[in-house]
Amino acid sequence: MLMPKRVKHRRVHRGRMKGKATKGNTVTYGDFGLVAEECGWITANQIEAARIAMTRYTKRGGKVYIKIFPHKSVTKKPAEVRMGSGKGAPEYWVAVVKPGRVMFEIGGVTEEQAREAMRLAGHKLPIKTEFVKKEPEKAEGGEA
Repeated sequence: MLMPKRVKHRRVHRGRMKGKATKGNTVTYGDFGLVAEECGWITANQIEAARIAMTRYTKRGGKVYIKIFPHKSVTKKPAEVRMGSGKGAPEYWVAVVKPGRVMFEIGGVTEEQAREAMRLAGHKLPIKTEFVKKEPEKAEGGEA
């Protein structure tokens, strides 16, 4: 499972998820990507399940890139414990995802294979997703 090796603070605030993703919103490594269409928390288990679904479908052909990492810890108190006495212990780790964020990329496979692999991976995630292709680079017009 993905999780940080070490963190400065074990317990963090829940935070807010507003606005669109400004970083990580383009396909950079692979040829095709899976983009989030809504905001949410993606757990480390869900990331791993999506990764396994993609690699199984492509029969370990091509290359899968994971572009999100679960940095935020989610705490939980034990069952049947009275209120108070501080915050609970970290239970699992999540990645905060905003709309427009490219979560997974895949390269070295055909578009049909990539589309199906991303569809299977999207079913493992708790948010709506969209399949995108890498946009061709525009040549910079330096000469006039």
